[in-house]
Amino acid sequence: MTDINIQTYYQKYEELPIIDVRSPGEYSKGHIPGAYSIPLFDNDERAHIGTVYKQQSKEDAIELGYKYVTPKLQWYVDEALKVAPNKTVVVHCWRGGMRSHSFAKHLEENGFNDVLVIDKGYKSFRNYVLSSFDIQAELKVLGGYTGSGKTYILKSLANAGCQVVDLECLANHKGSAFGAIGEKEQPSVEHFENMLFDKWRKLDYNKPIYIEDESHNIGKVKLPMNLYTQIRNADLFFLEVPKEMRANILVKDYAGVNNELLKKGILNISKRLGGYVTNLALEALEKNDYFQVAMFTLNYYDKSYMRGMLRRDNNKVFKIELSDADPETNAAYIKNIVEEYFDK
Repeated sequence: MTDINIQTYYQKYEELPIIDVRSPGEYSKGHIPGAYSIPLFDNDERAHIGTVYKQQSKEDAIELGYKYVTPKLQWYVDEALKVAPNKTVVVHCWRGGMRSHSFAKHLEENGFNDVLVIDKGYKSFRNYVLSSFDIQAELKVLGGYTGSGKTYILKSLANAGCQVVDLECLANHKGSAFGAIGEKEQPSVEHFENMLFDKWRKLDYNKPIYIEDESHNIGKVKLPMNLYTQIRNADLFFLEVPKEMRANILVKDYAGVNNELLKKGILNISKRLGGYVTNLALEALEKNDYFQVAMFTLNYYDKSYMRGMLRRDNNKVFKIELSDADPETNAAYIKNIVEEYFDK
């Protein structure tokens, strides 16, 4: 077997299948995007071995590990062959220690031609992930009040061949009190960072990269602080969209999805809305008047976003008036303005 560092993996061996031999719990919390899980130990086995290691000795823990592993030796090979039928594979564990090297040795002893082990394992990958967001990029941040259609515009920009990072798509959250409605379960903070890195590393940092203006939190996940700082310091292209048009976009996103969840979202921001407006919004929801619900809640979100705007460098804020609801038209218009500005 051969040890390689994480940089070498991405430079030379990324096309090879990669096997994560950590426990299912570790893998679920966060893993290298594209890695296959073939756990050496299940969650209970790993916990038992850890307890024996702490309370008895390293030797006893290793002996217990062999007892758990022995009945599964053929299963490891069978599963690895499903992942890598050409018998060339990359393996990693948490620190690049006994688990990954034992697994790699077992594969080699059972006919695998070339087995590479990630030096320092998943831990080195995580360090690599977080440091990657220190790279200074030509971020072009799309801002604007809630309902400006920024997500639709980002998708249209991506379809037009532009570099786009859609943070809300990666986070499975629209970034508001209503943001989880209609979305899949959010990833862990750790795995969100991993998926974001997988997108980030493929970009040309010297060319415009479109990204949405977000707070540090998107639902339960958080942006890496070094990337968040870049977003806050980058040029902001503020989309000025009439309030009624924004309300209609929100109706398109949320109308009829789940009134109970919409009610919960309204109650979550009731302190900021005030009792009177909260009651009006709830009454409108009872009548399925989603447009009025949107108009009432936009009062809160507009004030909230404006507070964040005041903390930005005004010289880096460029206002773009949009009067068309079509995202493709708006994307083409914004792309024109941004590229013209970038060229200058």
